[in-house]
Amino acid sequence: MKKWVQIVLPVMLFATVLYFCVFAVVFYQSEQTAALLGSGTTVVLDAGHGGEDGGAVAADGTVESGLNLAIARRVRECSVYCEVKPYTTPLADLLAMNPIGFIFTGGPNSVYLEDAPHVDPALFDAGVPVLGICYGCQLIAHHLGGKVVAANDATAREYGKTETFFDTNCKLFKGLPEKSVTWMSHGDYMEKVPEGFSLVAHSDACPNVAICDETRGFYGVQYHPEVNHTEFGTAMIRNFLYEVCGATGDWTMGDYKNTAIAAVREKVGSGRVLLALSGGVDSSVVAALLAEAVGPQLTCVFVDHGLMRLNEGDEVEAAFKKWDINFVRVNAEGRFLSKLAGISDPERKRKIIGEEFIRVFEEESKKIGAVDFLAQGTIYPDVIESGLGNAAVIKSHHNVGGLPDYVDFKEIIEPLRLLFKDEVRQLGRELGLPEYLVSRQPFPGPGLAIRIMGEITKEKADTLRLADAIYREELEKAGENKKMNQYFAVLTDTRTVGVMGDGRSYDRVLALRAVTTEDFMTADWARIPYELLDKISGRIVNEVKGINRIVYDITSKPPATVEWE
Repeated sequence: MKKWVQIVLPVMLFATVLYFCVFAVVFYQSEQTAALLGSGTTVVLDAGHGGEDGGAVAADGTVESGLNLAIARRVRECSVYCEVKPYTTPLADLLAMNPIGFIFTGGPNSVYLEDAPHVDPALFDAGVPVLGICYGCQLIAHHLGGKVVAANDATAREYGKTETFFDTNCKLFKGLPEKSVTWMSHGDYMEKVPEGFSLVAHSDACPNVAICDETRGFYGVQYHPEVNHTEFGTAMIRNFLYEVCGATGDWTMGDYKNTAIAAVREKVGSGRVLLALSGGVDSSVVAALLAEAVGPQLTCVFVDHGLMRLNEGDEVEAAFKKWDINFVRVNAEGRFLSKLAGISDPERKRKIIGEEFIRVFEEESKKIGAVDFLAQGTIYPDVIESGLGNAAVIKSHHNVGGLPDYVDFKEIIEPLRLLFKDEVRQLGRELGLPEYLVSRQPFPGPGLAIRIMGEITKEKADTLRLADAIYREELEKAGENKKMNQYFAVLTDTRTVGVMGDGRSYDRVLALRAVTTEDFMTADWARIPYELLDKISGRIVNEVKGINRIVYDITSKPPATVEWE
């Protein structure tokens, strides 16, 4: 087995969450890591944020908490395994992972304040390279004899894109231009650099943009290399991993697939596994991996609530025909629509659909009987966003949430728990899932229910399904879909007067939505060519009964959200 490289960024969390939650996450994650990755070299990351206060917010809407999770993604993109750990993780536990490097992430705190988060000072004597980013850079300076103070206009308080100058003799900047743009977000300043450190980057306003002690392998940057606004940020992270930490780049989805399959087989043995299959990317990849691992011991329950996109239910079912598994499709359209009759409030729609899904799953579970394992499609951002260490919960991700107590299982299996979404998609391709499933855009659990304004009826669902399919088809034929991250149609509850043929019409308005985004925390509306919008509008009005007007949503996030409800 190849040695895996994990990355650890111990960082500064500031909000509060119940301690037992922290312990459970760390314990289960460690167990999962041992099963999937075996012994290997690791670097540990710390997310640093969570809850209502996510740290600084840039003028473009970028939230600092999101940057910390982005570091892990950048490391993985360099074919190096990484993992996020709270800064409170005991040093002995971190060193037991045999790390090749630590990355300290950013945070909204000031290192000189009494209640600021700190790492165990002994970490600096462990002989492991360290890269500090923003707050992490200041943390290095503070612990090793430097001095950090509040910045003012004269001492380099910097935000946004900044022209920066680099000493390319430093390993961190090897092979890179001497001048490029970085993205800054800091209100503190390194007034004194620790003894033994060199200044290796500066801006017009700040002489201490980057510091290094190459003898000990300690590096600090005041900017954020993990964001796209920093022109050569990923290359800098790559240099740290390969030039400083000695990474070998052996983190691949092919290896992960084989290792995960073997781990699941060992864990399940002769047991039975139950999976609630939504048809989304995460649950579909879990199903495919389990199918490869345990085949007929797996039962997938696919609840078709009648609010999926055109032909999606059939596509999901077809995708799993090649595996010898127990695939149960429950066609429950009538049941769901009757429960939703007369309901217009979006939150009520969500709750009704969620509750009814549980009821249907209950009934099917009774037919199956006791199982040994319940499988979930939990992915790594779910784990981070649900809170690590002292981080408050951004949002609660518990894919079992609400399952009845009597659904009898011994243990939960989460084979995607260590993966980001892009890695999940790649794993799906390695498993042979069709591209229409692997590349599926995020689709809300309630499905079309929250893209139909007002009361939901079969007629409205069928209308939206067809209009949405035409919209998607034309974007894909034109290749415009490759330029955007999510696109869909919304059936409004607004009626307008129109002229169709020789008569007056009074039909519904259809809204089209398309966005570009890096992480869905912020998003911009996609610039679809007018000619293509014209073609889409013409087809929908002519081919879909009940629609006589098309509008295009040109609102970014913020202030809007991606979805309408």
